[in-house]
Amino acid sequence: MNTNQILILAILGSTVAMFMWGRWRHDMVAMFALLASVVGGLIAPEQAFSGFGHPAVITVACVLVLSRGLQLTGAVDVLVRHTMPANAGTTVSLAALVGLGALLSGFMNNVGAMALLMPMALQLANRLDLPPGRVLMPLAFGTILGGMTTLIGTPPNLIVSSFRAQSGAGSFSMFDFTPIGLSVAVIGIVFLVLAWRLVPARKTQSNSDFETGSYMTELRVLEGGKAASMTLREIEVALENADAQVLGLVRREVYLSAPRPSTRVRVDDILAIEADVDALGELSSALGLKLEESVKPKKEDAEENSEKIRSNKNIKTDKEKTQDKDEEKNSEEKEDKALAQQDIVLMEFAVLPASVIAGLSAQDMRLRSRYGLNLLAVSREGSRSKSRLRTMTVQAGDLLLLQGQADALAEFGVDSGCVPLAERDLRIPNKRKAWLASAIMLFAVGSAAFGLLPAAVSFAIGVLASMALRTVPLRAVYEAIDWPVIILLAALIPVAGAMQSTGTADLIARFLLDSVAQGNAIIALTLILVVTMSLSDLMNNAATAAVMCPIAIGTAGALGVSVDSFLMAVAIGASCSFLTPIGHQNNTLILGPGGFRFGDYWRLGLPLELLVVAISVPMLLLVWPL
Repeated sequence: MNTNQILILAILGSTVAMFMWGRWRHDMVAMFALLASVVGGLIAPEQAFSGFGHPAVITVACVLVLSRGLQLTGAVDVLVRHTMPANAGTTVSLAALVGLGALLSGFMNNVGAMALLMPMALQLANRLDLPPGRVLMPLAFGTILGGMTTLIGTPPNLIVSSFRAQSGAGSFSMFDFTPIGLSVAVIGIVFLVLAWRLVPARKTQSNSDFETGSYMTELRVLEGGKAASMTLREIEVALENADAQVLGLVRREVYLSAPRPSTRVRVDDILAIEADVDALGELSSALGLKLEESVKPKKEDAEENSEKIRSNKNIKTDKEKTQDKDEEKNSEEKEDKALAQQDIVLMEFAVLPASVIAGLSAQDMRLRSRYGLNLLAVSREGSRSKSRLRTMTVQAGDLLLLQGQADALAEFGVDSGCVPLAERDLRIPNKRKAWLASAIMLFAVGSAAFGLLPAAVSFAIGVLASMALRTVPLRAVYEAIDWPVIILLAALIPVAGAMQSTGTADLIARFLLDSVAQGNAIIALTLILVVTMSLSDLMNNAATAAVMCPIAIGTAGALGVSVDSFLMAVAIGASCSFLTPIGHQNNTLILGPGGFRFGDYWRLGLPLELLVVAISVPMLLLVWPL
C-alpha cells in the first residue's frame, strides 16, 4: 500500500464517518473530500470541478426541473384523481396508492412523488381509521422501490451509468434497469401492501401540523365543467372526501347564504366554499371550477372605476372618450403581456391586531389597483361571513391567501403590517400546460431511451422547452433543483476517479475477495449488494453509489467477470435504504407525520431488504450473467 492509497483511504474513511455522524450537510462533507484530495495531490487542480459538467449531474438537475413541471401544471394530480379508488378497502387502497407512488417515481424525482402523495396518504389513513404511519411508511418505501425501474428514477442509477461509461462499456440505457428493478418493485409492493401491520401503530398529536386551516373562498362554475349540471346536494357529496362544504351561492350578484340542496347550479354561478387550501386545486379541477378572484378584474371593478371618473365631473367629447377607451385597451393589453411574462406566487398573511387593514375589505384596500394582488381566500376562526369575498371586512387574526408578484406581496406586507407566513404551492391544474409538460417529459424520456440523444442533452432540451412554454415558471427552475445533491455528485465524481487512478478501488476489491468471497463471484456479488445496502441506510444514497462503484468495478475486474452485474448490484443496494429515517429523504419526510421513532423502520424495512436480496441476486445472474 503506497502513500496515495493510504491518503485516499483516510479521506474516504473520514468522509463516510462524517456522512454517518450527520453533523454537517452531505454537500459540505463531499466538498471536504474533494478539496482534501486536491490539496493532497490526488486530483489535479484543473480537474477539481470537472464533476459539475458531468452528464450525470446535468441529467439529475434537468430531471428535477421536469418533475416540477409535472407537479405545477397539475398533470400528476389528474393522474391521481383518475387512478385512486374512492371507497375501496385497506388492501386495494394501499395497493393503488403505493403502486401509483412507484409508477411516478420511475419517471420523476421520488421525493417529489412522495410529497405529492403524502396529503392523500393522510386522508386515506383518516378514511380507513388507521394510524398515519401505517399508510405513510408503505408509501415511502414504495416510492423508493419505484425509483429503481428506470435510468432517471433515482440519482444512484445515473451515477452507476456514468461509471459504466468511464469503464469503457458505455452508459446504461433508459430501461436497462427495468427487468431487475421492476421485479424487485412489484414483489416489494405486494409485500408492503400485505405486511403494513408490521409498522408500529404510533399515535400522532394530530394531523393539524400538516393542515393550514379552513379557508372561505369563491369558485366560479365554468361552462363545460362537471359542476354545471349538478345540484348543490350532489356537489356537497363530491366535496366530502376533501373535507369541504358549500357555505353559499352567488347568482347574478345576489348572495344566497342557505340555498336549497335541490338547487341546480348554473354556469357563472359562484360557490362560496370552506376548504383546506391544499384541497382547492383538486376541487377546481374535479368539478370544473375556477378561483373567482384569480382572474382579471371584472365588470364590477370597471364600473367602479367609471364611477370614480364620472365623479370628477369632467365632461369629455366623444372623440376624447374614444381616445380614452383606446388608451385603456392598449394599457390593458400591455398589462396582460407584462403579467404573462411575470411569475405569480401565492402567500399567506396573518392579520395582526395592530394591522392597518383590520376593519377594511379587499375593495377598501385597493388590492388590485394599488398592488396588483388578488385575495383568493380568507381563513377565520369562530365565525363565517355572509358577505362576498371582496367586500368581507378583514379582522385581526384572519389568514389571507393572496396571489401576485413576489415584490408586490412583500410591499403589501410592509404597508399593511401583516405577517407573511409561508409561500403556498397551490396547484390549479391547467389542461393545456399539463399536456405540454407531459409531452415534454415523454420526448425527453423517449429520445434518451431510443438513443436519439444522450440523456443529458435530451433532458436539457426538455428543460429549455419547459422554460419557453412556461410549464415551469422561470423563478421555479432553479428552486426545483436539489442543490445539495448536485454539489454532492459533482464533488464525489472526481474523488471516485482518484480511488481508481491510485489503485485503491482494486486494493479494497481484492481484500473483499480474498477475505470474504474467497474468489467466488456469486458471493462477491451478494457482498457488494449487501454492503451497498448497509451503507445506504446510514448515508446519502447518491454518495453510497459514488463510493461503491469503483469498488464494484475493481471486484469485477479482479474476478475477470462482467462489470454490469456488479454495477447493477450497486444501483439496487443504493436505492434500498429501509432501516433508518436518515438513509433516504422519503424516510425522513414521514418521521414526524407518522410519529415514528428512529428504531421503528427496521420492523418493515428489514424483511423488505432481505426480500430484495433474495430477488435481486438470482435476477442479476439471469439478466446480467457474470
